[in-house]
Amino acid sequence: MESQNLVDDLSPKKNTVLKLSNGPVVGSRKRPSEGNYEKEKEHCIALFDQWSEAEQVEFVERLISRMCHYQHGHINSYLKPMLQRDFITALPAQGLDHIAENILSFLDARSLCAAELVCKEWQRVISEGMLWKKLIERMVRTDPLWKGLSERHQWEKYLFKNRTSEIPPNSYYHSLYPKIIQDIETIEANWRCGRHNLQRIQCRSENSKGVYCLQYDDDKIISGLRDNSIKIWDKQTLECLKILTGHTGSVLCLQYDERVIVTGSSDSTVRVWEVTTGEVLNTLIHHNEAVLHLRFANGLMVTCSKDRSIAVWDMASPTDISLRRVLVGHRAAVNVVDFDDKYIVSASGDRTIKVTTVREITTDCGACLRVLEGHEELVRCIRFDNKRIVSGAYDGKIKVWDLQAALDPRAPASTLCLRTLVEHSGRVFRLQFDEFQIISSSHDDTILIWDFLNVSTNGQSEGRSPSRTYTYISR
Repeated sequence: MESQNLVDDLSPKKNTVLKLSNGPVVGSRKRPSEGNYEKEKEHCIALFDQWSEAEQVEFVERLISRMCHYQHGHINSYLKPMLQRDFITALPAQGLDHIAENILSFLDARSLCAAELVCKEWQRVISEGMLWKKLIERMVRTDPLWKGLSERHQWEKYLFKNRTSEIPPNSYYHSLYPKIIQDIETIEANWRCGRHNLQRIQCRSENSKGVYCLQYDDDKIISGLRDNSIKIWDKQTLECLKILTGHTGSVLCLQYDERVIVTGSSDSTVRVWEVTTGEVLNTLIHHNEAVLHLRFANGLMVTCSKDRSIAVWDMASPTDISLRRVLVGHRAAVNVVDFDDKYIVSASGDRTIKVTTVREITTDCGACLRVLEGHEELVRCIRFDNKRIVSGAYDGKIKVWDLQAALDPRAPASTLCLRTLVEHSGRVFRLQFDEFQIISSSHDDTILIWDFLNVSTNGQSEGRSPSRTYTYISR
């Protein structure tokens, strides 16, 4: 009879009156004997099974409201694992493998490794979805260092292809990823420590020595010389392919793209040449003294001169180039300038390098963020990317600077220069670099290729590598 009364009190009927509270029930509770408790529990469960879901929820809510905080903690620990769902395993069971793959494709390498260890089903989703391949492809699309490695080590041929018999299994990409990371760490260490493989081209200028400027790509190197000529070299064989003549003074600066070569000279002119034929397409006459440096991009060209001015030109086409604006204000020759959409890095005869913010290249507003000091003579050339500034000077040295540290006002000046490279025996006139190499030219009549990727460590001391020398003999 007592059992029946207990069930009647707990059943969720509308005329049932229960005294509920959010905390523990006030007053003592008489615990029934073990025998009675077991019988009453089984009877309650039997009744609970007969109720609808809504009634069951209402009943449990009432029970929970009569418990103390300590009991709530026990129930929470019991419910927590029950509420968790392995959606990665559940989605393929519903024919939604592609959604599971898409979710996991956002993981980085460390998380992807951990995901493979969760269970066999997660490992299957990662393997069949080729997620290691997709991770590498994402890095190649967004990081120039990854892209360069993919081209040089020739694993790009296994990327960006649909699932065919031509591509390796997911395990290949899984093992490839740590090898790429190791390559990147080695390259970064080579830059920091100055380890490099050195190739030297002896230009053998006919009249007067000195390679004032250069630019390169995967196929060729184009250099401007003190003997008024422009020489085009094969990047692989280092053989001179073509010589362009027309300037009446030393060729001090140049830049080229797939269509034209633009050169500046001590004869105060800027000339535009057709890349393939070497024909002169245009001659610009504006500066009063030597044109020391030039840069062009996206229909805009900037030239700077010993006459202390900077000229801004509109480049509609190789034959249609017009002067837009002349910037003045420098108190000495403007030796060199490099720019992107965020910063201008400039150098002058005071041996300093300035990093300046700028809204656009045609304005002269901005704030100097840092002055880098360390060269012993005039800084003649600078280039930079999102990691480094590389500078060359009349002291014959090339310095590699940490750009991010230079932008941090808290960084000590002693930490800014990562490495000083000393191989040229004369003034460094021009340089260019990418993630893997620096190519520099000097008054010593040489072009040096500093290779930070293919470095032999057998018996090499830090910062120095044996050089290979190639001599150009004019015919």
